[in-house]
Amino acid sequence: MSTAKQVGALEGIRVLDFTQMMLGPLCTQNLADLGADVIKVERPGKGEWIRSMPILGELVGGDGAAFHAFNRNKRSITVNLKAEEGRAALLEMAKNCDVVVENYRSGVMDRLGLGYEDFKEVNPKIIYASGNGWGTYSYLAKDNWPGQDLLIQAMSGIMFNTGKKSDAPTACGTAVADFAASQALAIGILGAIIARNTHGVGQKLETNLYSATLAMMGQENFAVLNQDIALERSEAGIASAWNDAPYGSYPTKDGWVCIAMCPLDKLGDILGSEELGKLDSWEERNEAKRLIESLTVAKSTEEWMKQFREQDVWAAPIRNAHEAMQELVDLDSGRLVTMQHPVAGEVKAVGNPITLYGTPVQTKSAAPTVGQHTEEVITEMLGEDTYRKLGEAGAL
Repeated sequence: MSTAKQVGALEGIRVLDFTQMMLGPLCTQNLADLGADVIKVERPGKGEWIRSMPILGELVGGDGAAFHAFNRNKRSITVNLKAEEGRAALLEMAKNCDVVVENYRSGVMDRLGLGYEDFKEVNPKIIYASGNGWGTYSYLAKDNWPGQDLLIQAMSGIMFNTGKKSDAPTACGTAVADFAASQALAIGILGAIIARNTHGVGQKLETNLYSATLAMMGQENFAVLNQDIALERSEAGIASAWNDAPYGSYPTKDGWVCIAMCPLDKLGDILGSEELGKLDSWEERNEAKRLIESLTVAKSTEEWMKQFREQDVWAAPIRNAHEAMQELVDLDSGRLVTMQHPVAGEVKAVGNPITLYGTPVQTKSAAPTVGQHTEEVITEMLGEDTYRKLGEAGAL
């Protein structure tokens, strides 16, 4: 396919986006990166509340880093969902939309009159995608448990699987439950689009943080379900029935390295320890961990990595976020995208990880300001007169 006129894989698909926080916005950003016209519906005034959440006390161009990270390539409109005129306008817009995405708690959109049946009535082929914390029918959803990433990590087993045996269960360093669910929701939407194009029918689909996180732990959970074993954390910092020593992280003279795979006798030769090669990599994995730790502190990370690479040891230096981003800036700028924000000016972000050679992923715009496109979108889809009347009614 010629890329003379670069079109996205989802060009021509229009998405009405009622999402907030991370699960929903990252899902719809993926669709926007692929070329869909994503119209983000926000509350008048302050917009989505994650806008006001700073990192280290700072905002970027008036919005939190999380909002910038998950909302590029979208158009923002403000609509009062509690105003009858606002809801009616959104349902009218849905007649010319392909997908609706929301991630409120289960039942909220139905109570607002913006549930699947409401949209299906005006557009039978609509695809209605929902994401939430615990699903629609589980006891956790019925008990109205808050669906937040840390709580999901705790309930799913990920926290217990993370951290040393002697430490408290440890949360992952990023919102893995939100990320897993956002990708699952996006995949579901793509499948529903294909099904609609093939069979001519719309549908409702949903996922939740809990289910997506359990699925992400597929190998661990399969072992528990089928092998009658209990996973126990080791001093290497992972609960696993198969990752034996030296799997784990180790201190060096000036930092840290991780080692994934290497026979202990071979690693012992590299580290200068005959004793290491005599240990059983599974039964004595904690002893091996402590011995390796006592040896790796003798040299710098760079020195060890040189030896490990020469000996084909599966190892890597452990970096902080600043170091990882600096390498992208210096050596791998193709993974970075630069955008112009109306308030912040030039902003940089890690781009979409997908490469499509015929219908390339494109970064067309930074995350929008609150209601930046309200007049543009409402006028385009409903006309100038409707835009004026909605404004007069206080629905925008």
